[in-house]
Amino acid sequence: MESQRKRRRQLMIRWMLYFLLLLCAAALQTMPGFLTIGSFKPYFILAVCLAVAFQEGEFYGALFGAVGGLLWDYTAGRTFGMLGIGILFLCFLVSVLVQLYLKPSSVNFFLLNLACGWLLLSTDFLFNDLMRGYAHAARRYAVVILPEIVVSSLLAPLILLLVRRIAARLSPEE
Repeated sequence: MESQRKRRRQLMIRWMLYFLLLLCAAALQTMPGFLTIGSFKPYFILAVCLAVAFQEGEFYGALFGAVGGLLWDYTAGRTFGMLGIGILFLCFLVSVLVQLYLKPSSVNFFLLNLACGWLLLSTDFLFNDLMRGYAHAARRYAVVILPEIVVSSLLAPLILLLVRRIAARLSPEE
């Protein structure tokens, strides 16, 4: 009885810490002037969502990705649901790839985060900038969006390390 209560409490604390990490990532991502490198700003919400999906599995990772994507939609002022659906799909895909084909290493996480970041931000660019006919859209893609993807992917293994530490500390003993 006590061990079941302890497991439930550890699980609740673990998911509360994941959500707190997601909120911190959203705050860092949207804080003006903080962590700005040149004319671009790294994003963190995708890395947190992918790290949780990497650690927790496809169902919970996809749900967490949907929440993170909706939070990103809200904070970025984008069409509500577009990034939510995109990150939900990417988190599910990453989790399945890790369970079936890939070793759960930091290098694989970096490469997956790079690919997912490129796919997500390229589709976001397509629908929000290119299709609306903004001037110098291709220049913005090359000068701002691609460096954002690379720098954010370089910082992503640190987020994975933090998520793994949370999971290791708050996992119930079998």
